[in-house]
Amino acid sequence: MNGLPRWCVLIPCLNEEAAIESVVRSVLALDAPVIVVDDGSDDRTPELVAALPVTLIRHATRHGKGAALRSGFREALRQGYEAVLTMDGDGQHLADDIPRLLAAARRYPRHIVIGARLLDREQQPKGRRRANGVADWGISWACAQPVVDTQSGQRWYPRDALALVDLPAENFAFEAAILIAATREKGLGVVSVPIASRYHGSFRLSHFRPVRDIARITTYTIGRVVHYGDIVASYRRSRASMPIVLHDL
Repeated sequence: MNGLPRWCVLIPCLNEEAAIESVVRSVLALDAPVIVVDDGSDDRTPELVAALPVTLIRHATRHGKGAALRSGFREALRQGYEAVLTMDGDGQHLADDIPRLLAAARRYPRHIVIGARLLDREQQPKGRRRANGVADWGISWACAQPVVDTQSGQRWYPRDALALVDLPAENFAFEAAILIAATREKGLGVVSVPIASRYHGSFRLSHFRPVRDIARITTYTIGRVVHYGDIVASYRRSRASMPIVLHDL
């Protein structure tokens, strides 16, 4: 798409044999280059991916989503890509939404773009919705700007965000760490594009555990709020304006 830096799609995955082939093929149908990072699957996921025209990175053992994203970012940078669009491998994110995220990235070049699960929200389990709400509240505070759906894995990361690949955060906290450091240290903004919530159907059980993982994210986020120091001012900035949500794409 004109006006965009050289980009690729990054798909971290773990035991996604039920969906990974169709997910990757749907992205390839857009003529997008794909990097898949298999985080130590013990099913047919790597075998299915290896048969497709993509870059496959395999972790011999499981290291968590943060490590998978970190490996993918490094490979993307090694191949000369200047931006990465991430999506999960379980089918919850659709390639059909990618053009809208790209349009948002073109309109807002110094922003992370989030595919925010704002449509069909009745699909989302109540416990998960509450956990995500807590995360949005805390991470927005740490970012000192409002952010919608901080837990979505479908995102556009520009080059300045990729430069944060070595942040010391693991598992699902890595995605929070990228948002916080990109906004506070790189001066990036965050915009959201509404996508559908997809929780019912043939999806495997999520690797995300609301109590455990939100506790980890919360601990990390509180540490960053304290680290940056302007605690009250940051909170006010996170509540002073409405988040940028692009409904017209």
